[in-house]
Amino acid sequence: MKLLKVMVIVPALNEEGAIGDVVRSVKRVLPGMPVLVIDDHSWDSTAVLAKVAGAEVVRSDIHIGIGGCVRLAYSMALEQGYDYVIRVDGDGQHETGDIPEILETLVATGADAVIGSRFVKPGQWKSPVLRLIGITIFRALLKPVLGKAIQDPTSGFIGINRRALEVLAQSLPATYPEIGALILLRQNGLQFREISSRMYPRRTGRSSFTATRSLQYTWSVLRGILAHTMRPELPLDRIYQGGLESE
Repeated sequence: MKLLKVMVIVPALNEEGAIGDVVRSVKRVLPGMPVLVIDDHSWDSTAVLAKVAGAEVVRSDIHIGIGGCVRLAYSMALEQGYDYVIRVDGDGQHETGDIPEILETLVATGADAVIGSRFVKPGQWKSPVLRLIGITIFRALLKPVLGKAIQDPTSGFIGINRRALEVLAQSLPATYPEIGALILLRQNGLQFREISSRMYPRRTGRSSFTATRSLQYTWSVLRGILAHTMRPELPLDRIYQGGLESE
């Protein structure tokens, strides 16, 4: 039986208060599995602490955004021949103990992507009002686009297989990578499903999503959903050339 190659990726911006614990917790759950941290030009010690905790670290010397970080990580995983990639955010809100269930669901069901959802079990998670309004709108608009309801379309806790990796490494939108990924998967005939996962309030640092940015994000995503199409992204070598340094 072929030994599966699995990588965990962690996009991070100024997460020195949580990143070390995130990397160590992933390594406890999946001993021996590589963890790749993409540090989005942090001005704190995120990159150093991630490396000390045992992660491979690629640090951008310009800000490329979460979509850019995830797409870069997917591209690296694709080039290195990984079969499955699990994305975990760097703020410590995702329960890394749920990673095996996401991976097992990917393998057992043949789904191309499995989303770890905060909302499959009612009452499990309470979002801020503005964000919940946005998520509710996204759910309604995405259902006819995706062909089924997704409870947590903005979840950053997601596992994908190599078929999905080949698509997302080339075309993942920089502005709204979570929802963009779902639309791309649907457009390419790939299958995705949602399972319940645990999520916790941020313990350290501060979310980049202020009320203003949440509104801007919502508007940007709405335009993308209504268009039903994704504009091709620039090739990776044009986006990142000269913008990355390896730690």
